[in-house]
Amino acid sequence: MAAPVLRRLSPGRVWLPGILPRGPRQSHSGAQGLLAAQKARGLFKEFFPETGTKIELPELFDRRSAGHTPQTVYCGFDPTADSLHVGHLLALQGLFHFQRAGHHVIALVGGATARLGDPSGRTKEREALAAEQVRANAGALHRGLRALAANHQRLFADGRAWGSFTVLDNSAWYHKQRLVDFLAAVGGHFRMGTLLSRLSVQARLRSPEGMSLAEFFYQVLQAYDFYYLFQHYGCRVQLGGSDQLGNIVSGYELIHKLTGEDVFGITVPLITSTTGAKLGKSSGNAVWLDREKTSPFELYQFFVRQQDDSVERYLKLFTFLPLAEIDHIMQLHSKEPEKRGPQKRLAAEVTKLVHGQEGLDSAKRCTQALYHSSIDALEVMSDQELKELFKEASFSELVLDPGTSVLDTCRKANAIPDGPRGYRMITEGGVSINHRQVTNPESVLVVGQHILKNGLSLLKIGKRNFYIIKWLQL
Repeated sequence: MAAPVLRRLSPGRVWLPGILPRGPRQSHSGAQGLLAAQKARGLFKEFFPETGTKIELPELFDRRSAGHTPQTVYCGFDPTADSLHVGHLLALQGLFHFQRAGHHVIALVGGATARLGDPSGRTKEREALAAEQVRANAGALHRGLRALAANHQRLFADGRAWGSFTVLDNSAWYHKQRLVDFLAAVGGHFRMGTLLSRLSVQARLRSPEGMSLAEFFYQVLQAYDFYYLFQHYGCRVQLGGSDQLGNIVSGYELIHKLTGEDVFGITVPLITSTTGAKLGKSSGNAVWLDREKTSPFELYQFFVRQQDDSVERYLKLFTFLPLAEIDHIMQLHSKEPEKRGPQKRLAAEVTKLVHGQEGLDSAKRCTQALYHSSIDALEVMSDQELKELFKEASFSELVLDPGTSVLDTCRKANAIPDGPRGYRMITEGGVSINHRQVTNPESVLVVGQHILKNGLSLLKIGKRNFYIIKWLQL
């Protein structure tokens, strides 16, 4: 058999050796339809292997072939933190697109591999995590993945019969393994020269810090994950970021040696910041998917702030919108760019997937309250939303006594200094309540004006100092 070949495909076009791009192969009901559609969106970057296999990747997904059955695709997520982040979304989108096409997908939490640390794309060793922390993080990722899958199922159904979405943890099979037995059974199938030739390994070996044995062994465990899922779940495709290609190839080689069967890898692009840095925890620029770490409002604003030169690409990558609809959105944008229509649609689609309709509604309320000084939005905001929106704000619970004045409120909230200076801050226009400037310190608070229907007041001192007051016994 000829050696497997990897080719990088030109944007918007799939060419798999031995298969001409003709007629029915372009149908969205077949393999070329599924793979080509995601290639056209920019979501699928590389396929491995493309030649030299008994069955080629398009045939694996071709629904028209005799005896066709749904395939199983997996992607791994190491719990190095207690939340997924935006950088993980493209791999999840890839899984969701396979699920929508009727295939089964597995999100694999690396409860075992996270203890070693993946060296791919890193210039130095990851800080070791305690076993208890990894277990806690793994539990959080389980919950996050299930929540995303539930939002996808509930809010983005398209009338087709979808495949299943399963969350597994590789600690389930590694905790039963004994080191010597594992090395005896698996280690002999890996060649040191091949493992050392991986780009991620070469880069680390040349670095001043070098590479630990634990990190070096990571690719062996990821390869074994693929083999385990192939044996127990019939999984023949691994999805991963473009920095995972070496690990995917290791899995292919192990499975082929042990079983003689062919499996495949598909990579998705990495999302980077405007400076070119990979978005993630290690780079210090993660936009988290857990509400406790990044609120729906902050996630929404991250996508609303995207530049015009990237928003069309992001609509294709991060949403399920048809390409024709994206083209229409961009055409409208060219006529009225000041409305930022594509950015708002992008932000809405992603926020709804991550946080559900309730999260999207919350993000829009916060946007109206902060950027449009909407009293109506403030009045229906919850305590949690106000705290998320004004993260640096002081939060106070006060009893509304009869005759409570603006001056009393400011002093009880410790928002102004005592004495004449604090009094002057009000008279000179430096204080507002619920986006309305107040200049009379002796004004008595009025429910419905100074105190909103939800029993809250938003006090602002100067330009940036906010205080949230929750009134008791109204």
